[in-house]
Amino acid sequence: MKHDLDRALSGISGILVTPYDGDGEIAPAKLAPIVDRVLGAGVHMPVVNGNTGEFYALTTDEACTMVREVAGLVGDRAPLLAGVGRGIRDACRLAKVSAEAGASALMIHQPPDPFVAPRGVVDYVRAVSDAADGLPIMLYLRNDAIGTKAIAELCGLPGVKGVKWATPNPMKLAEAMAACDPSITWVGGLAEVWAPPFYAVGARGFTSGLINVWPERSVAIHKALDGGDYDTAGRLIREMRAFEDIRAEELNGTNVTGVKAALQALGMDCGPTRPPSAWPLTTAQQDKLQAFLKSNGLI
Repeated sequence: MKHDLDRALSGISGILVTPYDGDGEIAPAKLAPIVDRVLGAGVHMPVVNGNTGEFYALTTDEACTMVREVAGLVGDRAPLLAGVGRGIRDACRLAKVSAEAGASALMIHQPPDPFVAPRGVVDYVRAVSDAADGLPIMLYLRNDAIGTKAIAELCGLPGVKGVKWATPNPMKLAEAMAACDPSITWVGGLAEVWAPPFYAVGARGFTSGLINVWPERSVAIHKALDGGDYDTAGRLIREMRAFEDIRAEELNGTNVTGVKAALQALGMDCGPTRPPSAWPLTTAQQDKLQAFLKSNGLI
């Protein structure tokens, strides 16, 4: 089935967790009920091998297995966005596997190498695109220090359809948007809390880890923002803000921890997180999480 990728990119990119079994090995089958609920709620595009999926804690072999298995779980119900990254050879290998597995597009993680040249990132993205035989691309920008000129050059590469903007600087986002082809879809990459200011400068859609736990709320926020109802969106975000606050603790080291702890409480245990992510939540954090889940009728 051919999906409307532009529509999906401007919707919710739902970052799925990576489940582990009792021995700490990946257990993608545990995602089945989560994927069913996410798609049933109306989330537009599931994402495998994103940061909520602990991408950097996985081996490349594990990431390859995850994209194959999640593609099978999603089937033709929605387009699948597949994260790729790390060293250029690993990124190219994973891009090729993702294309073969049936992913609709690639999300290319911004290289975390300590020696990153803006022009080197252009070469990196071009090589990854070639490895996937031209599969459409969403760029994942977590650092806007590469500059607007480099961002425009990246967006000018063949196959680039969207940018996941994950830096808390709406004015830089507006500047980058003005410098690039208007056909590019700019997506809020800092989840629901940052979606309104990003929408205000022209971004559309947002990424979400909340979808693993409460996809209905993410969909309601997206509907409100798309309809220009910032008051309703603000209220819906305030009511889920406690969850995001827990995830932001310890230098964001509880980001995935909060999601997996919530899944445990909901009876969908996906195992712990891998170091250097924090595990488990502290007693105080767990108390806050329980209060959030109870107050919103999730448990």
